[in-house]
Amino acid sequence: MLNARWLETFATLCDIGHFTRAAQALNMTQPGVSQQVRKLEAQVGQPLLSRDGKSFAPTPAGETVLALARRRRTEEADLRRRLQYDDPDHGDVCVACSGSLALLLYPRFMDLMEQAPGLSIRLEAMPQPRIIDGLLGGQCDMGIVDHSPAHMRLDGDIVGQDELCLILPEQVSPPQDLAGLDALGFIAHPDGFAYAEEVLGANFPESFQGAEHIRARSFINQIGQIPAPVLRGLGYTILPRSGVQAHPQRHRLQVMVLPVPVRHALWLTYRRNRQLPARARRVRDVIAQVLAKL
Repeated sequence: MLNARWLETFATLCDIGHFTRAAQALNMTQPGVSQQVRKLEAQVGQPLLSRDGKSFAPTPAGETVLALARRRRTEEADLRRRLQYDDPDHGDVCVACSGSLALLLYPRFMDLMEQAPGLSIRLEAMPQPRIIDGLLGGQCDMGIVDHSPAHMRLDGDIVGQDELCLILPEQVSPPQDLAGLDALGFIAHPDGFAYAEEVLGANFPESFQGAEHIRARSFINQIGQIPAPVLRGLGYTILPRSGVQAHPQRHRLQVMVLPVPVRHALWLTYRRNRQLPARARRVRDVIAQVLAKL
């Protein structure tokens, strides 16, 4: 590989056309310039300058080397410019979260990508253990979980709360007890029984005996379809408020007022000591704005 310093000395000499003035521009001595040109000639294996008294001109080999030196100078200047400017409108960002949060966030991410055509946002819905694994493995820039990241390589900030909502058909009067809910039947989903343990256990402590004892009417694992049977009067379910707000017919979903609300803190999590690029910080700000309104 040709010595970068010698290349720059040779290019400066050819640009200025005078050994002494080139030495001044490079803050070197004239013999030092001559020595670096000789070293570059030895590295190339051919003379780079044809001399005529005090004047000189590049040889054919020198013209080729000079073109390379100028390209490298331009490439280095371009690299320095790009390093100094962290563009918030270009590049890839990956965010991992729950399915309900994904439904809420993705419309805002689409708005952001419309504003910045060079920005690419990948949003992945996954269970919380996989979110942590994705952050640790570097597959995700940010993840949203419901607990403080208990790992020495992760850090996070609370950006909001997501309340667990007990959702009823709009035409049904809110039941007064657990038996009334059981008469409706539970629309189960992958997180449904865990949510039931929290919400029903907190609000019906005397009659609730565990999620395995509630009457399940149906089961569905597509987050966007979970409210559909509730809308048709087939039962009740429990979802985070983010999933309710993201549903296109949310105005028809009746959220039961509970004496003991159950809320999960939302932690925006990322790798510790990693400086997020401007594009990721821009996405982070949108996440914080959306989740602060839950």
